Amino acid sequence: MAVALVRPLLDAFEPKGGFLMAYVDFSGDTLFATPAAAPAIVAPVIVEPTPTGLTALEWSVVALAQRDRMASLREPSPLSIALGRVFGTRRRDPNLADPKLEALRRMAVLSWHRGYAVPVHELAAFFDAGFNTDQYETMLASISTAQASRTTRG
Repeated sequence: MAVALVRPLLDAFEPKGGFLMAYVDFSGDTLFATPAAAPAIVAPVIVEPTPTGLTALEWSVVALAQRDRMASLREPSPLSIALGRVFGTRRRDPNLADPKLEALRRMAVLSWHRGYAVPVHELAAFFDAGFNTDQYETMLASISTAQASRTTRG
């Protein structure tokens, strides 16, 4: 009986010379049933691609950070400032004027000296400055490669 009712519908939709398969769910479970109406058309969301690399200026900051010492990350103590004024030894200010580049320099100095073992607050400052995880991993991969090639050469 049911086949006699469905057969005219199948004949109308069946491609010429081909086969048409249909599945009927007799379980009564409507949890996985597909809706009878067509889904609403959703406007596509345009997502800006995140940069994975660094600019030439940023790479130069990473390269210059190789020569910076870990002490360049600390503020000078009042005693060292006073002794510098008395004896005339003035330490150059290693901080960069641009806060974003300074965050990059700090992360690069830490990465050159400690690799992946960097403090969480420095990592948070790096991300807050506008960098992303892909840029961080690209920088660390470059530093690791440079250190590996330096140890194999000599």
